[in-house]
Amino acid sequence: MSSSFTAYIDESGDEGFVFLPGEKGSSRWLVLSAVVFRKSKDLEAVRVMREVRALLGKDPKKALHFREMKHEHRVPYVRALATAPIRTVSVLIHKPFITEPEKFQSEAFRLYRYATRLLVERVSWLCRDTRKDNEGDGSCELIFSNRSAMSYEDLRNYLLHLKDKPGTDARIDWNAIKPEQVRAVNHDQLAGLQMADAVASSLFFAVNLTQYSEVEDRYFRMLRPTIYRHAKSGELGYGLKFWPGSLEALAENMTHLASFLPPK
Repeated sequence: MSSSFTAYIDESGDEGFVFLPGEKGSSRWLVLSAVVFRKSKDLEAVRVMREVRALLGKDPKKALHFREMKHEHRVPYVRALATAPIRTVSVLIHKPFITEPEKFQSEAFRLYRYATRLLVERVSWLCRDTRKDNEGDGSCELIFSNRSAMSYEDLRNYLLHLKDKPGTDARIDWNAIKPEQVRAVNHDQLAGLQMADAVASSLFFAVNLTQYSEVEDRYFRMLRPTIYRHAKSGELGYGLKFWPGSLEALAENMTHLASFLPPK
């Protein structure tokens, strides 16, 4: 049987640990986001992006990069995504609070792989929670925006290691995730990857302070209805995963994170 879901995955921010005054140097945050479609709705990504380009007067064949767009273009773009038949999952890592950063500096892409693990756990739960009978085998194809310097064979092997190693604390539902269904595609080749870029960048702008100590959380607030919510526990820890520590602990030191707390 074919897979039931497709997850398009992209990141915003970097993996560096050189933090300079004035919010310069490495980004304080690394955000990894997945835009998840049912296979039966996968072509909706193409329709949504075609309509967004037409609305914004963009070349129909030109890939959209959220960071390169003006605010007045980002808003209708995000509004269109918020009405698409998607669920989103995001992992937000605040690097200055990592207690042993040297562990992630000792090997290239180690922090990215760890973020991927946290993301894939939650994507697998989403697929488990929303699987329908007679609609594929319940698994999810994972399509990453291609990072030219990184080996996706290594990433597949990392997931296989988590699956096969006894005693691992990875909480991935392996009925939903098959490492052989991992692949990387260039950003400009798939509409779903451009949507994932917009989601990751939207959340990045909501957490990462500018040099003027400001954030822009409007995009996140517009996208909030798309976030994967557990029936009993809500979105925190599920569609939104902060690390290290909890959102509540992080928000004690960074008041601008209050917009991520559950609405009262």
